[in-house]
Amino acid sequence: MGSELGIRDEKILALGDYALSPLFDDLEKTALEYADAMTITGRDVSDELFGRVRAHFDEDAIVELTAIIAFENSSSKFNRALRVPSQQLWKRSPASPAPGSGSPAATPETPE
Repeated sequence: MGSELGIRDEKILALGDYALSPLFDDLEKTALEYADAMTITGRDVSDELFGRVRAHFDEDAIVELTAIIAFENSSSKFNRALRVPSQQLWKRSPASPAPGSGSPAATPETPE
């Protein structure tokens, strides 16, 4: 889906290191940190983080962002419990390197 919205593969591949990546701006880093805090077991959304979320988003956007994160978390848990396989909605474009390889993927795939 991100590729269809014009998000470069490089940025999608950098999601795992978003906090240190120059590819993400402060708004994106805050939203991703918020998603991590909601998602990772044993973590919580601190008052400090929620303050940064409120600085970037209005109330309606916060509710929508929170609902989307919660839905994706629920869907992930549901699918995992029922052994529903990935739908492979994102596939690396031919020019994208395989993670950690620094070179194009051996078997390039393109979005469906």
